[in-house]
Amino acid sequence: MDLVWPATTWALWVATLAAAFKVSGRDRTPDREQRYPAPAPVAELLRGMRVQDVFHSALFELAGRGWAIVEGDRLSLTPRRAEPLLPYERWVLDQVSTRMGGAPRAPVIALMPDGQALDREFLPLVRQCAIDLGLARRRWSSMIVPVLLAGGLVIPWFATVSAAGLSWPGMIATMVSCVAGPGLLMAGRGFLLTPAGREVAGPGRVEVNPQQEWIFTGSGWRGVEIVPAVAMARGPKRQEISGYVVKRWVKVDTDSETNVYHIAVHDGSSEKAIAFRVKQGVYQDVLPGDSVRLLVKPRTGAVVRVLAHERQW
Repeated sequence: MDLVWPATTWALWVATLAAAFKVSGRDRTPDREQRYPAPAPVAELLRGMRVQDVFHSALFELAGRGWAIVEGDRLSLTPRRAEPLLPYERWVLDQVSTRMGGAPRAPVIALMPDGQALDREFLPLVRQCAIDLGLARRRWSSMIVPVLLAGGLVIPWFATVSAAGLSWPGMIATMVSCVAGPGLLMAGRGFLLTPAGREVAGPGRVEVNPQQEWIFTGSGWRGVEIVPAVAMARGPKRQEISGYVVKRWVKVDTDSETNVYHIAVHDGSSEKAIAFRVKQGVYQDVLPGDSVRLLVKPRTGAVVRVLAHERQW
């Protein structure tokens, strides 16, 4: 079994792929001033926050401009005005109006569209806004390059299967082709941050608006009392707790100028929720309303590990 020719074709394809990504990674877009500051949802997107967080940010930003009224975890819409809206803002208001179904008020958590709608309809609108502001750009100017790269996989795949048949080299070539080809096509034209976008997404203080807090009261928590875990510390150094995430927030450590992330967990029966310090990854992964089981250190108020995580909506 001579695999020299198949190996050569694979090497050429990988070299072509690397060259295409290297060339496309060069930012040739001219510097331009932003027409207006980056909206909070765009900044959230650039920071890598989940699409649900981006939607929530857009909804509360609209509320801050008078398009809706948020009281606790309940939202009501105000009459539409003639003020122009960005495309993603119009989409958010349309979705909220549809989900409310004419009701005067509704829980914020009940207004969240499903993940598929957010990914397919909402996210592209926010990305386009980032591109329009000069904060991001497309990797490819058209779909021709990813289509050619995906189609080019046929050559090394055919060369390998012709030489090796159904042996392990042929099976590996088939699996790689089935993963890489669709992956290139599904990624579309790509989405890269410009220098201005990287500045917005970079580390630093996160501006937190206390009027835009996303809370959950469906577990019975009244949205008032939150106590630090250290105040409730007793028993073993490490404990498992279960409950609902009812609130998330970020504080800034004034000494180190870094962000400190917190979540509050309610057990479903007591009047108080307990606050824990978490890593940024956990903060981004859990949302208010999620059911969680955590391994925590009550004496330090830190979450060691997320043992179970279930989304209820």
